[in-house]
Amino acid sequence: MARQNSKAPARGRAATKALRRQQLIDATIDSIAKRGFAETTLADVADGAGLSRGIVNFHFKSKEMLLIETLRYMAEEYREAWTRALEKAGPAPAGQLAAMVEIDFDPVVCSRKKVAVWYAFYGEAKSRPTYLDLCHAEDLEQHEVLCDLCRRVIEEGGYKGVDPELIATGFGAMSDGFWLDMLIQRRHFDRAGAKRACYAYLASVFPRHFSVDRATAA
Repeated sequence: MARQNSKAPARGRAATKALRRQQLIDATIDSIAKRGFAETTLADVADGAGLSRGIVNFHFKSKEMLLIETLRYMAEEYREAWTRALEKAGPAPAGQLAAMVEIDFDPVVCSRKKVAVWYAFYGEAKSRPTYLDLCHAEDLEQHEVLCDLCRRVIEEGGYKGVDPELIATGFGAMSDGFWLDMLIQRRHFDRAGAKRACYAYLASVFPRHFSVDRATAA
């Protein structure tokens, strides 16, 4: 019994530490979306999280470390979202492609706040190798998955002369473009219209698998 009791405080401290780190990362996302990258300070983050500035220094030794962990968190969150979507979609490649369309415009990952933060990091990536590596790794993994799905749809449907690499690249560019539109158009962004445009693109190359007027694989 004494041994079990001695472990309980340690587990409690670990949970508290994880909670504090998450609060600080969430506050960093809020601050970057509101103030921009350069104007975000550790004091802003601490105030936004409702924590002392000493707590920020305890969990993250510098602003740069906090920013790296925030980018890593967002990359992992996005990856987990689309991998879960693929798992739920079942084994059919067209169904999985449709799941990628749906998750890319799901408010969980596609909100104006998070998109603003993504573009803030992308803007800094050219001069910060760590950011570039994290962003590139996420983009590359998703691109490879999209290429494989497109290849499987091409084989399944007997589509001739269709390059899976080009189709996957085009899909990624459309998604990125609509995310940028969300920042520019603000209140007028049409989430449903963006998805429909992506389905129209897929229907143009995979007409036996997708329909322009349907939000699922045909």
